[in-house]
Amino acid sequence: MSIQFDMKPLTAVGLLLILLALIGYATGGLTFTHRHKDIDQGPIQISHDTRSTVPLSPYLSTIALVAGVGMVVFASRAR
Repeated sequence: MSIQFDMKPLTAVGLLLILLALIGYATGGLTFTHRHKDIDQGPIQISHDTRSTVPLSPYLSTIALVAGVGMVVFASRAR
């Protein structure tokens, strides 16, 4: 039994833009944590975590949301 999932590339990109816009509204940006090893001498390991944030302005989130909705609507009407 196989499941057929057929999505146009324009719809997929539109949904991705909508998802990124919602993340931008909810968090104000994307946050990443990087672990850096300072000392690795056998059983002694010392490391620290660094947090990096890529800010997403509300204007950029609004543009991504409008573009994503437009792409999804255009792809559904282009049948």
